Amino acid sequence: MQDGLLRELAGDRRLIMVLPGSMVMQVAHPVVGAGVGAHSVFRADPWGRLFHSLDSMLTLARGGPGAAAEGARLRAVHREIRGVDDRGHRYSALHPEAYAWVHLTLYERLVTMSRLFGPPVDQARLYAEFLELGDALGIRRHHLPADEPAVWPHLKHMTADVLENHPTVHAFLHVLRTSPVPLPRWPSGLRWAWPAVGRPFGEVAHFLAVGTLDPALRELLGLRWTDRQENVLARMADGVRRGAPRLPDRIRRVS
Repeated sequence: MQDGLLRELAGDRRLIMVLPGSMVMQVAHPVVGAGVGAHSVFRADPWGRLFHSLDSMLTLARGGPGAAAEGARLRAVHREIRGVDDRGHRYSALHPEAYAWVHLTLYERLVTMSRLFGPPVDQARLYAEFLELGDALGIRRHHLPADEPAVWPHLKHMTADVLENHPTVHAFLHVLRTSPVPLPRWPSGLRWAWPAVGRPFGEVAHFLAVGTLDPALRELLGLRWTDRQENVLARMADGVRRGAPRLPDRIRRVS
């Protein structure tokens, strides 16, 4: 996997444009929504949460001992996330269906990135690599679609029969929209200006999080999306397709 397609796509800067949507997809699962709502730091630090997810994904995509260690770390962290939700249902972050769903959303996001912002990707090859990565994360194969053609009916089934309009979805979107991007390493004399510059990025991230979702999921979540917004997204995608610099091997939060 070290020289694979997953490694290449995980280092594409355009990933930041679709990654917020993965959080929406994940917390729409009732088990994930309960765990994130009770345990995640997204309310206090949404951008740190997203940057950390990117960093983790890059580590996993590189393969080798570092990926194995990261997989073990993720399972250890998720093992501690458990509790009882507002309806009295017990939940665990290592619930097999929920854990597999989180993994599958990242595949869907990479395909969505390719579909919107180009170029086309070999989806069968990419999914085969995702199955291998799932093995490293301890996800049993029978909890994931068997092959790439089976992914899309499975996503429809999840949207229709499992996902729900969970309160954590809307809490995350609100925090994302209203939180400025963390302060970069600007000269100290210019830092006073950053809140006015950084906050609009939250609006853009919210726009992309909603706009890059499957329309059926937007409808389930009651998220408004207009033809005008679709046209803006199409123009944005057209501009982005002209070039996509890669991310550095390690993403560091700037502060």
